[in-house]
Formats: sequence, C-alpha cells, structure tokens
Amino acid sequence: MELDKMDEKEWKYHGEGNKSLVVSHVQLSRVLRLLKYPAENSENPPQTVEQAFRQIQNIVDFSSNVMSSLLGEKFIHSGEVVKLPLEFVRQLSIKVQHQRPAWRCDKVMDIYSGCALCLPNLTSPVLHLPTHTAPLCIEIKPKCGFLPSSKHISKDIKTKVCRFCMHQHYKVANGKWKRLSLYCPLDLFSGNRQRMDFAIRHLIEEPQNNFKIFKGGQCIYSSKEVSDDSMDLNALLHHLRPYFLHGNNRINSHMTSKTVLNDLIQVLANALLSGGGGDGEVVTDTRGGGRSFCEASLLNKERIRHGSAGLPSDSVLFRILQTQMLDTLDIEGLFPLYRRVEQHLQDFPKERGTVWSPASLPVCVRTRLQVEGPYNETFLEKLQKCPTEDDGSVEYAVAKVHQYRVAMTAKDCSIMVALVPRSEEEGDEGLATQRRLRDFLSPRPALSYSVSILDLDPKPFDSIPSQLRLDQKIVSCYLRTGGALPKGSPSPHSGIFTAAEREDCTLLFHPV
Repeated sequence: MELDKMDEKEWKYHGEGNKSLVVSHVQLSRVLRLLKYPAENSENPPQTVEQAFRQIQNIVDFSSNVMSSLLGEKFIHSGEVVKLPLEFVRQLSIKVQHQRPAWRCDKVMDIYSGCALCLPNLTSPVLHLPTHTAPLCIEIKPKCGFLPSSKHISKDIKTKVCRFCMHQHYKVANGKWKRLSLYCPLDLFSGNRQRMDFAIRHLIEEPQNNFKIFKGGQCIYSSKEVSDDSMDLNALLHHLRPYFLHGNNRINSHMTSKTVLNDLIQVLANALLSGGGGDGEVVTDTRGGGRSFCEASLLNKERIRHGSAGLPSDSVLFRILQTQMLDTLDIEGLFPLYRRVEQHLQDFPKERGTVWSPASLPVCVRTRLQVEGPYNETFLEKLQKCPTEDDGSVEYAVAKVHQYRVAMTAKDCSIMVALVPRSEEEGDEGLATQRRLRDFLSPRPALSYSVSILDLDPKPFDSIPSQLRLDQKIVSCYLRTGGALPKGSPSPHSGIFTAAEREDCTLLFHPV
C-alpha cells in the first residue's frame, strides 16, 4: 500500500463504532480506521495533528504491549499508525458519507490530521485462492463472563444477575432495542457445550451489536437497528449452505435449515474452545459455582446436565475471561480509588508532565502514574504486581485503576472467527497460524479457521465516573421492573430457529 498514491475509489465503507470509522480496500486485505469527533466540531478539530497521532499510537501500544501479553499474541493484530494525504482523506469522507447509518452521523470523520490505524481486514483473511469459496467470518462480542463478588457491592442483585442481562432491560426500556436478547455471557464462558450452544443460538436469534456474519468481507447478517423485522432466514441459509453441505449422505435438497444452523453453532463452539495451536489443559471454572450461573438465563441450573465444565487454558474464551477478572473490586469499589488518584493529581499538578514520543511529538500526559500511558512494559508491570491489600498509597490506587481499565477493554472486545472451506487437494501448508476444523459428521472436507481478538482500545481514565453512573442506572432499572419487560415492548422470540423448524416440518398421512 503506497501512501503517496492513495485513491479513494479503491476504498469502501466498512463500518464504524462510537469513536472511529473503518474503510476497507476493495482488493487488499487491509482496513483503515479513522478517528471521529462530534459534528459540531467539524470546522474546528478538537485536537492537533500531534494529539491525533498520539491517540492512535496509544491504541497500538496498548494492544501490542499490554493486551497482547494478557490475551495471547497469537490472537492479536495491533496494526500501525499511518499518515495519509489530506486530500485523499477528504475525498474518502465525501464518498462514504451517504453509506453511513443516519444514527451515526452525529459525529464526523477526522479530515484534518491525516492519521489512521492500518490493520489487516479480519473479515476477509488471506487464506484462500480467488477461485475458492469466500471466507466466512463471524464476529462475536461476548461481554462480561462472570458475576462480581466484591464486598463493595451495594445491591445484591449484581451478584445474581449478570451485567449484560440487566443492561438488556435498560436498553429496551430506553428504546435502544425493540426486543430483549436471551443471550447470556455466563453460558458462553461456561465451557459446557449445552450452555455454549444455547448462548450462540440466542446470539443468532437476536444479534443486536453482539453478532455479525461476513462473507468475503461483506456483512451478510447483523442486527437491523431498532427494527421489528426478523432476519431473513432464506438469505442467511443461502449463504451458509455451501459451507456445511458435506457429511453423511448430505445433499443440498436434504440438508434441513435447522441442521445448517446447528452445524454453524457446533463449528463456532469448537473454534472458541480451541487454542490456535496445541491442546490446552482444561481448567476447572475459576469463577466459583455461584459466579458462573446467571439467574436471568433461561437455561437455569436444573436444566444443565453437567454444570460448568471449565475452559481449555489456551482457548480464546479462557484468556478473555481471566483478563476480565482483573476487575476484582467492581466499579463501586474502584471509584474511591479513582478519586484518590484524581486528588493526588490536583495536589501535585507537576506530575502532568510532557513526554516525547519516538516520533519527537510533544504530548501532555500524567507521566509517573501513567494514567493515560505510555502503555509500555512498566504499565503492564504495575498492574500485574499490584498488592492485594490497600496500603492507602496512590500507587496502589492507580494500579487498581489500571487493572479495571484493562478488564473493561476485555469486557468490550470482539472475537473474530474466520472459516475457510478446504478442497480435497489442499494440504496443511500455509496454515501456520490457522487450525483445521473438520466437519463433525465427516472426515472431509475440512474448514480451516483462525481466531482473532479485536476492539482493544484503552478505556479513558476520565470515563470512570460515567461508568459508575451507568451502572447505577442499569441496576435501578432492573430492580424497578423486577426483570419484567416494559409494557408494549415485543417479547423475545425464536424467529430464526422457529422458522427453520417450521420449514423442516413434514406432514405425514396415515391410512384410517
């Protein structure tokens, strides 16, 4: 990719989140992630070129120096900061504007700094020949996989119902979503196949922004924002069938819709339990019996045959869960420590010094405590060697804040599972970082797969007060409604699977 010869015609809109917009190259397996800021600042950018560069470099450093060590280097793609021609960025902004969702247009793309993060396009991995079936990529945002047990928790419901399930009621009550999702992260992180299958099924049923399917880089299945329309079953099955046609006497006309969806679930569960190399030891669930079951999950303890089986120690779910559990105090226990750090910074303003980056760009940060970086080995060491007991020091407080922010990143990350069909003649070469995933009903053909973790930005230090306020709103809403849906809201439904089962029905006539 030659930065001085960038052409906006070679790039297309890919998607966006709250803080950045992503475009993908039409041929190369590359994406560019550009910053966004409020539309009212479109004429006056809120930060300088140097600040924009440092913001993106912080993302790279946090991913490569901190999260990579905690989650496993094999799962992480940190990318690199690039400086783009400003004219290219401006023309690109004009091109993608009409493709953006209306509800995202309260923010505009940064067209002033020219800074961007260049990453591999994980929805279109380079694992296949052009003549072969396009890769199928599934993006899952698993969310928090355990119940807190901190002594600082003021509402007992937080130790019984998981954050995701409570947050669902808050979002439905506030009109963010029309229907409640029946997905529960504690089921997915259990390691028990029955619970995992149940969780993945409900991610498919009600994807919201927690589940997407891409084919050859194009999103073919996701949530329709604030829409009552069910997903198009036939369109989804049309895309999925070619990947799951093989097995014991399976042919296109006899492979039921339910079988296709169940095959997808099995393949995803296998990938999430894999380690991407070698067989990991299965670790008994470290959350404790009471912390691994959510009372809001429809798959309650009585219906589970084997309880919580635990996760392989080298699996992507295990690494994410262990990092999430760095949050030992809960936001209620952490907030007083945040205030301690804030007070210290007010008392000793000189600790808000200036650090010179490798690119000789001056950046104002709170240096000794590394409140906003730099995200290096020293930062990682501080959070890993944090004392278990509070000694009243600001060093202890800032280490716990570091742990919490890292845990929050792990709670909000995404997992990308790429599936590529392999033909009979393909060997194992070229799959150094991928593993073969065979069809579980037949030894041939196989699916090559890779598992990656993305969305690993550091959570801002100054966002902790707003996180406490949100936590209080979510818990209050759930307690106020008793976990019941607001009047007039549609009840959760099993649209995709119910339709698949209905489609697969056969009517038999018996002579009387």
